[in-house]
Amino acid sequence: MSAEQLTVAVIGAGGKMGMRVSRNLQKSAHTVFYSENSPAGQDRVRSEGREITATDDAVKAADVVILAVPDTVLGVVSQGVVPQMKSGAVLLTLDPAAAYAGLLAKRDDVVQAVAHPCHPSVFLERTTKEEWADTFGGAGAPQNVVAAIDEDAPAATRELTEAVIRTIYAPVIDVHWVTVYQLAVLEPTLVETVACMIGTLLNEALHETVHTVGVPEEAAKAMLFGHVQIALTNALRGSNPFSEACEIAIQYGKDTIIKDDWKKIFDDSELDNVIAKMLKLEAVKH
Repeated sequence: MSAEQLTVAVIGAGGKMGMRVSRNLQKSAHTVFYSENSPAGQDRVRSEGREITATDDAVKAADVVILAVPDTVLGVVSQGVVPQMKSGAVLLTLDPAAAYAGLLAKRDDVVQAVAHPCHPSVFLERTTKEEWADTFGGAGAPQNVVAAIDEDAPAATRELTEAVIRTIYAPVIDVHWVTVYQLAVLEPTLVETVACMIGTLLNEALHETVHTVGVPEEAAKAMLFGHVQIALTNALRGSNPFSEACEIAIQYGKDTIIKDDWKKIFDDSELDNVIAKMLKLEAVKH
């Protein structure tokens, strides 16, 4: 089989991620089957000129089966899909939580892979309106992807898997291969527990500045949005040193807001805890 011309099945094609990956697959040379159970989702798929195929039929023919369904049902959906997949096919999920928790159905002759988009970098040099408009990725702005695949997967299988990954998240700068465990540390710990939490904290701080202190909203946004940029480039890229006064304020912020033991989130037991909460499980069992 050619990595440029595969048969791909998208399960959950009418959902948020299903629609995103389907749009890019529709523009590719791959043969694609779109499966969606909900009537509303089916309407969304058909509204963009794609036909609905029954899951059983889509899966049996596919070289790669993409499960674009919510994390909480990935395990159940995989139980119905994996037994029907052809030998040598790839089961591709879009988030590592279920794979890390061991919820996915397995077969010795079916390869499992996970690929999660990094989204366009805050440091991306955007030059077109399409790039500026695409904050999520997969539509116009280049992004990286981090992926994991079974250690014993043949090189050719990894190659065709990467070809599909580059298609569904296009335009892709690079695909970084890691282990499922490492991908789980990246998402949720690094980017959701830390980065997304900080994003919501910034929003709450903006609200307090405007609605409690009384600073005009446009002035507060102008100051915050510009300083977020300089804070990130100084801290993450070393573009410029913070001033001495700023360093004092930074330390005050750490002492006031952050718990002394916050780095415990990188312990494996804490990773298990947060993924169990995300998947609505009593506990993660490896």
